[in-house]
Amino acid sequence: MKVYDCCDLIRQRYSEIGSGEQGFIPKAIACAVRALNAVASDEQAPEALREQAAFAAANLLISDHEDA
Repeated sequence: MKVYDCCDLIRQRYSEIGSGEQGFIPKAIACAVRALNAVASDEQAPEALREQAAFAAANLLISDHEDA
């Protein structure tokens, strides 16, 4: 997936990180899993969204890539 395939908010944050306006997080997978976990555990969020977040987090956790 390319940044241009993402929503406006993601493209905005991408631009801010790239310009140095926002901080870069070297352990991006752990950051993503934490964010997805927050969505998956939010009982106020729609069930379909929670399922998507859980599936994405599980795939990241089971992948053979590790944060350096």
